[in-house]
Amino acid sequence: MQAISEFFNKYFSAGIPHIRVVDVLEILILAVLFYTIIAWIKRTNTWALLKGGLVLLAFILIANIFQMNTILWLVENIFSVGIIALIVIFQPEIRRALEQMGTRGIFGDLLGPHNSSRGFTEECANQIVEAAEVMGRARTGALIVIERSVGLGEYERTGIAVDAKLTAPLLINIFEHNTPLHDGAVIVRGDRVAAATCYLPLSENRTISKALGTRHRAGVGISEVTDSVTVIVSEETGKISMAYETDLYRGLSPEDLRAELMRLCVSKPQEKKQFWKGWLSNGKKADE
Repeated sequence: MQAISEFFNKYFSAGIPHIRVVDVLEILILAVLFYTIIAWIKRTNTWALLKGGLVLLAFILIANIFQMNTILWLVENIFSVGIIALIVIFQPEIRRALEQMGTRGIFGDLLGPHNSSRGFTEECANQIVEAAEVMGRARTGALIVIERSVGLGEYERTGIAVDAKLTAPLLINIFEHNTPLHDGAVIVRGDRVAAATCYLPLSENRTISKALGTRHRAGVGISEVTDSVTVIVSEETGKISMAYETDLYRGLSPEDLRAELMRLCVSKPQEKKQFWKGWLSNGKKADE
């Protein structure tokens, strides 16, 4: 008990410090930063590892309170090596987080345009809606990725170049069963179909419904690393979904899909969604 008493006297006997306006601002910035990091960790496989790390930190705190010198010596000598090891282990996740920070949210709005779908017009939106409606009725699976401010060249190179004018018949033809181009995603750039049969990263978000397959996970996956908008048609149910900003919106009607495409890809820059509105979004997300 004496060790515990000495610990609290050492760290908590100085009293309440003088708090300035700058200190409050600093606390708010750190709170938003930590909240963003924790929310990102919870959506990935690193959540289980983080819980293990918190348990380890609890043991280190206990060792510090009771002055377990051997354990503290080991922690002190392993810590510097452990930081480097964590950076190597979590390199893909760290890269993804930095990409998301630069392409969406307040940082993306300050450092660059959030919506730059050049050449994507209302007619393009109508063509995609028409194709999605036809393929939904026929239970034809489809995955259509619309490029915005973040280039999709990395994923375009995994498929076959098309470079054709965006039309509903072309999209329907591409995704027709047993055709050479039906497997994979189509990438749309402006008013052109840039490539087909493209491979997309699969989301590791464990909150996505188990009833959803690879096509929906790929749609969410590409939205986690870019600011693209993805239209998904389910082969099993014929329902139309849309993925953007890491969220999946299911069961959209053709009218809903047209409205969202107009808002996200065709709207003028001054009409784009504001940062704080994104936090209050109440769209119909995937079942958790």
